[in-house]
Amino acid sequence: MNTPSPETSTAATVRIIASPQSWVEGEAVRQLEAVSRLPGMRLAVGLPDLHPGKGAPVGAAFESEGFLYPYLVGSDIGCGMGLWDVDLLTRKAKAERWAAKLDLEGPWEGDTKSVLTEHGARAAGFESALGTVGGGNHFAEVQRVEEVHDTRVFEALGLREERLLLLVHSGSRGLGEAILRKHVDRHAAGGLAADSDEAREYLKRHDGAVLWAKANRAMVAQRVLDGIGATGRRVLDVCHNSVTARHADGRMWWLHRKGAAPWDEGPVVIPGSRGALSYLVLPVGTGEQSAYSLAHGAGRKWTRTAARERLKERFTAESLTRTSFKSHVVCEDRDLLFEEAPPAYKAIDRVVTDLVEAGLVRVVATLAPVLTYKTRGRTAE
Repeated sequence: MNTPSPETSTAATVRIIASPQSWVEGEAVRQLEAVSRLPGMRLAVGLPDLHPGKGAPVGAAFESEGFLYPYLVGSDIGCGMGLWDVDLLTRKAKAERWAAKLDLEGPWEGDTKSVLTEHGARAAGFESALGTVGGGNHFAEVQRVEEVHDTRVFEALGLREERLLLLVHSGSRGLGEAILRKHVDRHAAGGLAADSDEAREYLKRHDGAVLWAKANRAMVAQRVLDGIGATGRRVLDVCHNSVTARHADGRMWWLHRKGAAPWDEGPVVIPGSRGALSYLVLPVGTGEQSAYSLAHGAGRKWTRTAARERLKERFTAESLTRTSFKSHVVCEDRDLLFEEAPPAYKAIDRVVTDLVEAGLVRVVATLAPVLTYKTRGRTAE
């Protein structure tokens, strides 16, 4: 639905891409409208996974002219998802054995410098965190193919229905947070004039963090593959938190994504909770209505505090280490186990259906969890 805010003092448009069957929290809408009133803002789009964030909503994309806003990107610059085709048949999966031994904590012992170089990234002082998943909603998940809906696209990606896949969701760890903190210490939530030296300096550090985060996902994937005794091939890797310059019709603007997958970089995976399917989708249409962005997941239904309070009355920690798909969950942080439990998230099938009905994607395949890795112990965001 298209919902212009009556209080908007600029020409910004507020658009929420969600059906009447989807529940979108009022606070998320309020935050979206507040962002639309920032100087230079032209478009604020809420996707079906829209939910409140720290000062700005998550599951949203914003277009601005003349100004860019680091706080809309947030602290986890470059956070995104990578998908790997695993050279291992699904019938040979040993989820219980893998869950018992897989450990991604602590620094990676491989050649971090060469992996950074391979991805065009540089050392930034946070290399001890390279190859680690991180906290919050980050994960590494071994998956199986549930159903193929578009055989042509599926096979064009080099995928096979009988083989496992690996989905990694992680970002720039402490690097992105340090970059945002430097900006906030001086400007709080304020923006930067796009032609200023400060904007250019932020963008240089931002772009470095995006590359660093991509390298980190590759290292996480390698650690998982080594742990399960397999090799893999990266199929795709997309970023969810970023700001990029766009050019069209003789004008330039800035596209901010906060928890939003790119519409314009080919197929993407939109994951559900650890107890739900993930969707491999192909973007279709023009992308203009959604600011060239897609939902990046199911989106939170409850806050972390609410999830802990509600679910500790209904489930034991042990019960949450298995899902309805009979998959295993590795999460030794008790609070995180409840905060990230499936009921805390919206229904992913509704989110994807909204995108399909909006003419933004076509479903290629659905993927089911086999093993979800969160953490071996308490970890920082």
